[in-house]
Amino acid sequence: MSKSIKTPAVDYLFDAVLSLKNKEECYAFFDDICTVNELLSLSQRFEVAAMLRSHKTYLDIAEKTGASTATISRVNRSLNYGNDGYDMIFERIAPLPSDHTETEA
Repeated sequence: MSKSIKTPAVDYLFDAVLSLKNKEECYAFFDDICTVNELLSLSQRFEVAAMLRSHKTYLDIAEKTGASTATISRVNRSLNYGNDGYDMIFERIAPLPSDHTETEA
């Protein structure tokens, strides 16, 4: 990676995120700091990661999330070769709701 994300500005942003106390505060902050599309893209990547960890196929994930195969592939690369950030969070929170993790007939 050519750019380091470890900068004082990113530290300041992470301090702000860590200060949030509940979902309502998260909604207020992220609504102010992100465009709707940016936030939906972040949430889509996180949903894709959860579905990949649940062993869903690219086709199933694309159909359920609307993510492109390029996005799914990028997330998969992060899951397999990244910093284990997704897995750290998946160990701490409840699984993705079953309507996303169970294959429909």
